[in-house]
Amino acid sequence: MDYQEKVPPCTIVLAALNVVVYVLLTLGGDTEDALYMLEKGAVYLPSIAAGEYYRILTSMFMHFGFMHLANNMFMLVILGRYAEKALGKIKFVLIYLIGGITGNLLSLAVEWGNGDYSVSAGASGAVFAILGALIWMAIKGRGYISGLTSQGLLFMAFISLYNGLANGGINNYAHLGGIAGGFLAALFLYRKKDTREGSMPRSGDNI
Repeated sequence: MDYQEKVPPCTIVLAALNVVVYVLLTLGGDTEDALYMLEKGAVYLPSIAAGEYYRILTSMFMHFGFMHLANNMFMLVILGRYAEKALGKIKFVLIYLIGGITGNLLSLAVEWGNGDYSVSAGASGAVFAILGALIWMAIKGRGYISGLTSQGLLFMAFISLYNGLANGGINNYAHLGGIAGGFLAALFLYRKKDTREGSMPRSGDNI
């Protein structure tokens, strides 16, 4: 993929929505305050158990501080440039939402099992879903998707997951749930448009 190409529209809209939500939350309080984020719609198992299921969705567009937002949006724009072009707008957004939801559900299931509840939010489950979908698309493309290699994507997934495990305060189960949700969703949603898409990548397009 030519890096001079414009970022696809749904990727822009999703990133913009996350930024707008962050700005609005920042104007109203401290986005690094767990109680404030809980009040505004972050995920918290006791709240979900009380019937506040909307948090599974709203939390996907909330971030704990600027760096949390910046990291997720950087990855969304990078991965979205490839995934949205290959999937189309509707399927791309579906996988984004499915991944965010499956990430939250896995995280909640683990908390239910160990009794250790925490307030969580962020788009990382959805972003990891895009990565998971790209991995499946590269596998279907005999190792490549729009110049990305399956090995490169798997390495990116490994490094990202390892970074989460090595640093505190990161919801690793949301990442795992997201990448699994995106991979499985792509199994059903992705249809390769061109049998030549599995050809060798152009110079400079590998990761």
